[in-house]
Amino acid sequence: MERHREMEAVAEGLWGLAEEHERRGDVTAAVKCLEAIVQSHVSFLPIVEVKTRLRIASLLLSHSHNLSHAKSHLERSQLLLKTIPSCFELKCRAYSLLSQCYQVVGAIPPQKQIVNKALELVSSSGDGYPAKLWSCNFNSQLACALMIEGDYRNSISALENGYMCATDMLHPELQMFFATSMLHVHLMQWDDESSVERAAERCNEVWELIQPDQRQHCLGLFFYNELLHTFYRLRICDYKKASNHVERLDAAMKDDLQRGQHIQELTAQLDFIHQRLAQFDLHHNERSALYSQQVELQNQLRAINGLNYSSNSQASMYKLLLAPPPIDGEWLPKSAVFALIDLMAVIVGRPKGVFKEGVRRLQSGLHVIEEELAKLGIREGMRESDIQRSDIWTAGVYLMLLMHFLENKITIELTRSEFVEAQKMKDWYARFPTMLQGCDCVIEMLRGHYAHSLACFDEATFHFIEASKLTESRSIQSMCHVYAAVSYICIGDAESSSKAMDLVGPVYKIMDSFVGVREKTCVIFAYGLLLTKQHNLQEARRNFANGLRVAHQQLGNIQLVSQYLTILGALALALHDTVQAGEILRSSLTLAKTLYDVPTQVWVLSVFGDLYREMNEKANELENSEYERKKEDDLQKRLLDAQSTVWHLELVDKVRIEAQPPHVMDLKRATAGPSKVDLDIPESIGLPNQPPAPLSRLREVDYGRSGKRKL
Repeated sequence: MERHREMEAVAEGLWGLAEEHERRGDVTAAVKCLEAIVQSHVSFLPIVEVKTRLRIASLLLSHSHNLSHAKSHLERSQLLLKTIPSCFELKCRAYSLLSQCYQVVGAIPPQKQIVNKALELVSSSGDGYPAKLWSCNFNSQLACALMIEGDYRNSISALENGYMCATDMLHPELQMFFATSMLHVHLMQWDDESSVERAAERCNEVWELIQPDQRQHCLGLFFYNELLHTFYRLRICDYKKASNHVERLDAAMKDDLQRGQHIQELTAQLDFIHQRLAQFDLHHNERSALYSQQVELQNQLRAINGLNYSSNSQASMYKLLLAPPPIDGEWLPKSAVFALIDLMAVIVGRPKGVFKEGVRRLQSGLHVIEEELAKLGIREGMRESDIQRSDIWTAGVYLMLLMHFLENKITIELTRSEFVEAQKMKDWYARFPTMLQGCDCVIEMLRGHYAHSLACFDEATFHFIEASKLTESRSIQSMCHVYAAVSYICIGDAESSSKAMDLVGPVYKIMDSFVGVREKTCVIFAYGLLLTKQHNLQEARRNFANGLRVAHQQLGNIQLVSQYLTILGALALALHDTVQAGEILRSSLTLAKTLYDVPTQVWVLSVFGDLYREMNEKANELENSEYERKKEDDLQKRLLDAQSTVWHLELVDKVRIEAQPPHVMDLKRATAGPSKVDLDIPESIGLPNQPPAPLSRLREVDYGRSGKRKL
């Protein structure tokens, strides 16, 4: 017995030393202290070894790429725990850490097996607070694993179980965590709009249950909830409410950045005071004054955080914690969330032609993403097989954000006829094809838009049709078919028009079945072009007028509105309604100038030329002709610049983009996501695929040596 007490004292000493090394940031030394216990020739009690191995595994998972060692320590802990009859908390902690380890390496089936065993243990342990808290933890992890496998129904069921536990615990922050997670899964599943709407309403109701003075400590949940609501509003084309959410996100982001800067300033002052207090030759009065300043600064830091400043001030500058313990994990890295807010601002503003601010936000977000990728060692020439396994998920988040930013940047550039800048996207996909799975559809779609913009209509139809084959989303397939149809119409011969009708007809019949009106406005436009080709001008005019009303009132896409107005002006002229034609064309030209849309400007000016000839206004015709020639020369110069680059032929070439990296199966297991998941971040020009970011997950509950529950 005496020997056991001596060994326990040794273990306590090494644990304390490890904690001190970890506090100073020397994780390697901390691990060595702990390994001295498990590698000792002298036996410690099994419970001491278990606690030590769990601590080692936690450090390795948090601070290293050494996942195999972490996994070994956890599996050894489980074997030891089988010989110990009680130790509920330690067993749950071992299950939780092992589940996380399996998820990091992409071993989802064993993760589900471990979590289900953990839930069985919890269900047999009564209805106390610790058991319910662990039930929340494991239901969250199970939901995440199920979502990765695409089993949304059972994922929602697991989250609902967690939500009920949180409700029984009278814990609104936990309820909010599960409510937002369910909204996230509903957005990806999207069985029907009413289910998503109910999930969104539940989030709003639960948020109101959190006391106003506590909401400031739930900043991560606030951002998570607001971004999900933004996705939802964009998906149903409610741009006004989406803009309101983006405004709230912007304001909260600005406040958090200011708060972080204030923390940095206070921390710098506190460090300076610590250095001064370390000096031995200070006068008593000076030392006393420094102590007073130290206390004042510490109190200010506590007031900012509402928590112990020493453990949370610095962390909160770099992390966006969902809420106070026990749910102080992250949904996404803080930089990724802030970049995503920039992206939402671009997407909300782009259809309105807010390009100057959009370009600024694109540059801001791209700068953040490039910095974070550089921290992970991802630089020019690096491929996905070179990335550390434990960095794959984080790298995947930033790479997918990068593709969304590039997509919007390219779309703006194509709108403004800046073709050369639109030729630089394929390299990322070629280097990271497994991590960017699903982006091949977006790239093919953008290649189609690029080819169409340069009047390579045959090549454009090829890429749009290929893009439609690379997605399971009925919405995206329909949009690709409409885009291909417009390119076929531009080719102009009878066979191409017939192919266009074959593509447009089926979509036109089901256009009211889609969520939102993006598909409807685009297919009405294409169908109207076909009616015009068939010289059914009155029917085409009614069709375009209907589409214009929807595009203007519900979609707010002024580029599409400008194109609708241009063709309505041309139709009015063809029907000899010169007064209305002039009014419509002037509005269209104003919008096209606002958008810097040179092709549409040239198109409008050519119709104006026909109008002036019809009205026999020679002076206006001459002035218009000179302006049109100037714009045409500008457009031709841009086209020639694009066609002269090394990228041009590769982009328009009728060959689908393909890339196959080495060790592709290992990477697929590590990324642990379905190949095609349609959490749409809707666009005015196509819908990109957003892979699922894993659900925010409760981290393991740790009953530490202090006896306090922490995460």
